[in-house]
Amino acid sequence: MPPQVLASEEAVDSVSVDAVVVAAFKSSDGPSLSADAQKLDDALDGRLSEHLTHTAFKAKVADVTLVPTLGRVQAKTIVVAGLGDKDEAGRNEVMRAAGSAARRLTDRSTIASVLHSDVSDGSAVAGATEGFLLGSYKFTTYKSDPHPSKIERIAMLGGPDTDLIERGVATADATILARDLTNEPADSIFPETLADRAREVADAGGLDFEVLDESQLKERGFGGLIGVGKGSVRPPRFIVMHYKPEGRASQTLAIVGKGITFDSGGLSIKPSGSMETMKTDMGGAAAVIGAMSAMSKLRPQVEVLGVVAAAENMVSGRSIKPGDVIKHYGGGTSEVLNTDAEGRLVLADALVYACERKVDAIVNVATLTGAIMVALGPKATGVFSNNDELRDEVATAAERAGERVWPMPLYDDYRSDIDSEIADIKNTGSRWGGAIKAALFLRNFVAKDVPWAHLDIAGPARNDSAYDEVPKGGSGVATRTLIAWIEGRAS
Repeated sequence: MPPQVLASEEAVDSVSVDAVVVAAFKSSDGPSLSADAQKLDDALDGRLSEHLTHTAFKAKVADVTLVPTLGRVQAKTIVVAGLGDKDEAGRNEVMRAAGSAARRLTDRSTIASVLHSDVSDGSAVAGATEGFLLGSYKFTTYKSDPHPSKIERIAMLGGPDTDLIERGVATADATILARDLTNEPADSIFPETLADRAREVADAGGLDFEVLDESQLKERGFGGLIGVGKGSVRPPRFIVMHYKPEGRASQTLAIVGKGITFDSGGLSIKPSGSMETMKTDMGGAAAVIGAMSAMSKLRPQVEVLGVVAAAENMVSGRSIKPGDVIKHYGGGTSEVLNTDAEGRLVLADALVYACERKVDAIVNVATLTGAIMVALGPKATGVFSNNDELRDEVATAAERAGERVWPMPLYDDYRSDIDSEIADIKNTGSRWGGAIKAALFLRNFVAKDVPWAHLDIAGPARNDSAYDEVPKGGSGVATRTLIAWIEGRAS
């Protein structure tokens, strides 16, 4: 169970907890203690600041050091977390610092924090809540000796707004759900069971729910999903979750996720080493399901469609072959030259479906290309869009959520590289600009009058090492961005 987060009026120098977290800021003269940290330093006769000086603590964002109190105050340990430059410290710096502190404190039971009190950003307590909950995350389902986080209670001192704490909890819970789904092995999460998990989320949140099985997909012409999934013994599923607010919705939004629950590459088979992490190729679907789980808690005044195209890309005598032509939902066709460029094939069906639902905007999320990692590295998402205003909206939402997103171009003259001689389009072109061409492929299946953005999360969907509030393994990336974008639209 995630820790309980609550508001408390207790004082920093008298709260009885295993650890109390305070802030320090970076300065040219060494770390500068926050007002609350200074109270503790006074109680320790200056030994806290002396420790920071002797250990060369820099107070960069998410720097953390632990100092035992030896009974001088009620808290057993003081945790000093860096927030960087004081003039620049805000919600996201607090979130990162809280996450880093939580990762160091998973063997403690009770924590108190005043990180949110030391910045002028009114939403900092929500950021601190997210940071502590996300930083304490561990996926231990399959460990025989799991060593889960022992954190049970986190007290936000100073009596902060409980509504902001609840918002932070809702967003963190959604991200944790996305992480759990991404971290599950492919023999546990496959299209049918992913649909089952989505149904559980929908039932818990009072969302409308629909799932199409393989016979319904064939009947309705979802050729991308059928084509990619036919090589597997586990057939594809098309999942639709629908949130409707009380009262009149101001608009209808769609969030669409790639749900390749395992990607062998198909007949264009991957090297074995490249398959090791391919259970995470459904990170986009996980983000969509996670974001939908938060809708009934946050109650934005917009309708939201959560659409997931789920399939396994496997090798068999029935697998789609290079040179085959797919007829997608809606009637468009694509020539398949590389069966390992399968995510765009299932998303094509989903995007046409979303456009048919007369939505006001679409954001899709996909672990789509290795090329985006070449361009932006492992910690950043690329955003492509047919609409500059929507692109900027999504980038702004990501910044508010504390996720790194960078706008990418859609060069029209690159489109000719994916022209097909026998179909409307082909699913790969030449090597260079692969992320752009993948996005151009998707754009081909979006109605021209529908604002659309594509988040390529191939880099940050899974991490090789933990940092700040982000764990090793599945990160749940884009969940918070989707939530922030939806809330921004609702406001």
